[in-house]
Amino acid sequence: MRFQYPLRLSFKLIAVAPQIYLRDATGNDLMYIHQKLFKLKESIGVYSNSSKSQELFKIGADRIIDWSARYNFTNSYDGRPWGSIKREGMKSLWRSSYLIFDPNGQQTHYLKEVDPWVKVADGCLTSIPVLGMFSGYFFHPSYIIYQNGSNLPVMKLTKQPAFWEGVFSLEPLVSSMPEEEEIRFVLSLIMMLLLERQRG
Repeated sequence: MRFQYPLRLSFKLIAVAPQIYLRDATGNDLMYIHQKLFKLKESIGVYSNSSKSQELFKIGADRIIDWSARYNFTNSYDGRPWGSIKREGMKSLWRSSYLIFDPNGQQTHYLKEVDPWVKVADGCLTSIPVLGMFSGYFFHPSYIIYQNGSNLPVMKLTKQPAFWEGVFSLEPLVSSMPEEEEIRFVLSLIMMLLLERQRG
């Protein structure tokens, strides 16, 4: 699965069950993410589109509701591990911070929020009736994935202007990367968005 960038991630701000649509630069559906409600352990299906006829990946927490849970990515076709993401403990209380692991459990990258004040301002305006629909036009939180050791930025997610909808643009910051790694980054950013929405 190779992507045509920039990718667009979108979700309704008001929805019973969290859902995210991932589309490429031409508008083609790439993934549809559906988070099941009322689960003690996170259970998330990643499908090829909203019909849910073909499941591509599963995302599952390694423990019952816990701040430090690790979210594992599994290929739905053969059950092969694809990597995982974990919130970086107390560091995430102010600035969103996550660790990304390969299928062998080795941390290879980390994910950081660029400016936490932007998210605070965006969240405050979103919570105000009527004005909330304009939040996306003033504040644009962004997140970057970095490589361990070299601290090389490899992928960036940025909020885009939208009415009553969360819309993010995703672009690579390097010329090329392994396909499996690329998919792992996309799944990591999707899981991060779901967790950050829960935080408000």
